[in-house]
Amino acid sequence: MFVSRLLSVTLSLIFFCGCLISTARADLKEIKERGELRHLGIRYANFVTGAGDGMDVEIVQGFAKSLGVKYALIFTDFDNVLKDLLGKQVVRKGDEVLLEGNHPVKGDMIATGYTVLPWRQKVVAFSEPIFPTQVWLIARSDSELLPIKGSRDLSRDIQDTKSLIGSRSLLVMEKTCLDPGLYGLKDKGFDLRKYTKNTNLNEMVPALLHQDAELSLLDVADALIDLQKWTGKIKVIGPVSEIQVMAAAFPKDAPELRAAFDAYLQKIRAEGTYDAIVKRYYPGIRSYFPEFFARKS
Repeated sequence: MFVSRLLSVTLSLIFFCGCLISTARADLKEIKERGELRHLGIRYANFVTGAGDGMDVEIVQGFAKSLGVKYALIFTDFDNVLKDLLGKQVVRKGDEVLLEGNHPVKGDMIATGYTVLPWRQKVVAFSEPIFPTQVWLIARSDSELLPIKGSRDLSRDIQDTKSLIGSRSLLVMEKTCLDPGLYGLKDKGFDLRKYTKNTNLNEMVPALLHQDAELSLLDVADALIDLQKWTGKIKVIGPVSEIQVMAAAFPKDAPELRAAFDAYLQKIRAEGTYDAIVKRYYPGIRSYFPEFFARKS
């Protein structure tokens, strides 16, 4: 009886330790030993569609193949994606970013149209830029607001756009790239309407059309899709941010994995594979950011 119980406890400990190993943060060596790369993706725009494809899905699938390991897509959301990567809850207190608690690590990298933001850079290491973006002010097509004329001075265009908000209600989503605090819109007397039903950026335009607010923030990648999906129902007023970039995110203690991804990204840029993927998912994006897509490395 004693031997049986001892064996049972031993097997339980082995299983428990195995689970810890499988959920621990890993660098390139551990991933190759495991034989699988876990990609954390959020159903968002054409980066991760939810149907098993998307721009970032194809890129990371190719990366996994180049490493000689299997590919696994792990779905998450903006509330949990950093916790799923780091095994820590990310808590923002003003300009300070803290890592708290202990949680299972579910993925090895984030690639999901993930905007490089200063507070995120404090807790993760970003790859070289994958995609350009910008945050725009959006209105329903029946709004009396007209798009700004635009100029060669982006900072002036941003100020002109912000000045049109006035007392109109503005739909925003905190803790994402649509957080008003990132663009000088918080604590300035604006009527900010926080979207809190979920953290799915794809819901911003439907909420705007449902008249949850008069205006909304939206990034370029989502806006280009929504302008086609909701043809004639929304319009772009102007920019509220400088040009930004999206990239893959890695734990800071996985430098070899990040370096391998950067090398792979440079390779597919040089050989044209990257351009083909972009054209498949965002055929009109080059006209908005010609300088970005002129880069080959």
